[in-house]
Amino acid sequence: MRRHALPPYCAATINRVAWIVLAILILASAQVHADAGKTPKYVFFFIGDGLAMAQRSAAEYFLAAKDGQSRPGIVKLTMNQMPVQGMTTTYSLNSIITDSGAAGTALASGVKTYNGAIGVDGAKKAVPTMAEKARDKGMKVGIVSSVSLDHATPACFYSHQDSRNNYYEIALDAAKSGFDYFGGGGFKDPAGKKSKIEGEKQNALEAMKAAGYTVADTAEAIKAAKPGTKLVALNPELDADKALPYALDGDKKGLTLAEYTAKGIELLNNPKGFFFMVEGGKIDWACHANDAAASIEDTLAFDAAVAEAVKFAAKHPQETLIVVTGDHECGGMTLGFAGTRYGNYYDYLKNQKASFEGFTAALKEYKKTHDAASAKFEDVIPMIKESFGLIVPVGADLEAMKAAPKADENNTSPTNPYGMFLKEFELTAVKDAFVRSMQEQKEKSGSEMDYRAYGGYEPLAVTLTHILGNKAGIGWTSYSHTGVPVVTSAVGPGADVFAGYYDNTDLAKKLMTAMGEKQVAAN
Repeated sequence: MRRHALPPYCAATINRVAWIVLAILILASAQVHADAGKTPKYVFFFIGDGLAMAQRSAAEYFLAAKDGQSRPGIVKLTMNQMPVQGMTTTYSLNSIITDSGAAGTALASGVKTYNGAIGVDGAKKAVPTMAEKARDKGMKVGIVSSVSLDHATPACFYSHQDSRNNYYEIALDAAKSGFDYFGGGGFKDPAGKKSKIEGEKQNALEAMKAAGYTVADTAEAIKAAKPGTKLVALNPELDADKALPYALDGDKKGLTLAEYTAKGIELLNNPKGFFFMVEGGKIDWACHANDAAASIEDTLAFDAAVAEAVKFAAKHPQETLIVVTGDHECGGMTLGFAGTRYGNYYDYLKNQKASFEGFTAALKEYKKTHDAASAKFEDVIPMIKESFGLIVPVGADLEAMKAAPKADENNTSPTNPYGMFLKEFELTAVKDAFVRSMQEQKEKSGSEMDYRAYGGYEPLAVTLTHILGNKAGIGWTSYSHTGVPVVTSAVGPGADVFAGYYDNTDLAKKLMTAMGEKQVAAN
């Protein structure tokens, strides 16, 4: 199982952190000495879907705790080491809480629109994107995502549709885009089976081939593609929604987000420069399911992709601008939980070996041979321990747990040797969720309390992610997006304008201005 490299204290990791720090120092120096008004030749725009301050910070605290740092602290992410940091608001035209379509349109075009829109304004009129403008200037353009390439965020850079659910039409827009590289996830409806277009439909992948693209769906073919090739790189291992596997679950057949980024750099690099948008889409999906460990691992995978851009920029420090942001927060993730008071136990999360989705798949296999009548909770105890590291206590354990250290306001309690054991009330919740799962009941007759407990997910899986996250000291308020601002980071010539507090539409305008586009003031 291939996993992206994790920083802190091993020798190889120290070397990795050192070169990142050195590269960013080089870029920061170039930023200071860059010619005023000089347009960057190479532009990277990284968007972490669902990535806000809490998600970034959780990853840093996890890295510090995972490798045994005895005192609270962080191991800085690449994006958090950039010299320019700002805060960005994310509300849409019709809601404080945006969806990825409205947020993606704001980030790609600098225009507010309604939730669900793709590259159109509130009147459903197409608005040009920064990627299209870069293409029209002769720059090469690349789009990469860890979710499907017709999903809202990537689509907003090349498509113009009144609904994000027009997957077939969005895929056809990709074929017509004239962009040079698409990589990562697949396309959800290339044959147009769900499209409202009448009559015979051309398969979108065939349309891409007809437009001059090479469509590759094996790791060997993707890696073998040479500069000059217009490539659509579809990961060989995709989930039901045509997305890459969660980083926590690993990918045995395909490429990581960092590898898709590195391949894009190889293909896009040319004398006229390039614009390259990379999305870490599954951070958001993990947060929807309130899966802290999966969210952290995909944040680290995203940060590893950012590190590839930094590596390239170190060779072209006065010509490369890197901007990293989130399109919105997701899940209402908070670094603190009532049950842990002032305590924090991020090292507990290292025991989780499968995402909620990976566990759900394993449970589905169990259901093939067991129904609600024959299922026994004892059967899934090993599965729970293997996937989450959570231990079901026996009688003697329950008695010993009563005397275990408890969290206090000063976080001075000694380590609890029973921290990964399920407490009595937690065990009750897990058993109840198991019964619900075996009865195929995610929610009863639209029950609001059922939704608050399970959010429409597999009851046992989401109950376990909640318990482990809470034990670590992480809480959640929602299964949806929230309206809190996100962090924007930048380095390279023109990066200074990304400091401060501003809207996502202004972020897009700042980036387009840095790329040499003149902005027309709104009436």
